[in-house]
Amino acid sequence: MNEKIFALALGTILLVLSLPAEAQQPVKVPRIGWLTGSPLSGNPERREPFRQRLRELGYVEGKNIVIEWRAADGKRDRYPALLAELVRLKVDVIVCDSAGSTRHAKEATSTIPIVMTNDGDPVGQGFVASLARPGGNITGLSTLSPEISGKRLELLKEIVPRLSRVAVFGTSTSPDNAPSLREVELAAGAFGVKLQYLDVLRPKDVETAFREASKGRADAVLMMASGPVLNPRRKEILELAVKSRLPVIYTGRASVEAGGLMAYGVNQNDLDRRAATYVDKILRGAKPADLPVEQPTKFELVINLKTAKQIGLTIPPNVLVRADRVIK
Repeated sequence: MNEKIFALALGTILLVLSLPAEAQQPVKVPRIGWLTGSPLSGNPERREPFRQRLRELGYVEGKNIVIEWRAADGKRDRYPALLAELVRLKVDVIVCDSAGSTRHAKEATSTIPIVMTNDGDPVGQGFVASLARPGGNITGLSTLSPEISGKRLELLKEIVPRLSRVAVFGTSTSPDNAPSLREVELAAGAFGVKLQYLDVLRPKDVETAFREASKGRADAVLMMASGPVLNPRRKEILELAVKSRLPVIYTGRASVEAGGLMAYGVNQNDLDRRAATYVDKILRGAKPADLPVEQPTKFELVINLKTAKQIGLTIPPNVLVRADRVIK
């Protein structure tokens, strides 16, 4: 009997002692790395939809999830150091907002899951084996941007009926540049439009590009230069466009909301929201290799009538009626 009482007492003591130890076990808070080539102050519209969707999924930044925001500020040579830091922090997922950041992330790690939010050709660039079966540590969203570049030229043709020469501002070091340019060249041949390609590698190249476009008697500008190049000097670019009295079409709505003339492209807010869903699935145990890369489902045309008036341009009613948003 004494032995039974002793065994019971000992078991009770051990149980009581174990309870505080278990209660003190820290709960692991997921840590996400967000990598952008642009200054964080230059594209807040990219981060808020992502945050909002995370909140809808039950994640509160600073409480049950930590987001490490890292920006290369338009300097590509900063990517390796930023990624090395995220790897040291042992983040659970790295979210990349451009093809350039995805490429550097791929070089930095083959084990940490990577979620793309903006890539025109992830298969062609070797990020994934196929859209249906990525096969590695990268998945996310494809923007299909090369395939809609020709549509932007078509829109320019509609708002400038006598369009004959178009200056294309591109960034040759951007992975999306070559396929997008090929698409524009095909459309230019169909519309009988001559192209003047101007390479914009650094923010300071923008002013030179506008000057060369004017010298080349361009009727309009198709803006394909990469975000890290454009975002730091967005305001100056918009002022140069008005000063040059050149109609400019952009790839995203942010430039039009800031004063640009027109934009046609993928609804990036939608892709950023969907990227948060990928993060949630991965945190719950899904493997990037098994998560198909999704394509855009929402496109948008945004027009700024105030800017059109400033440069003396009248937007045809048949174009206005197709716009998802008209800024007056």
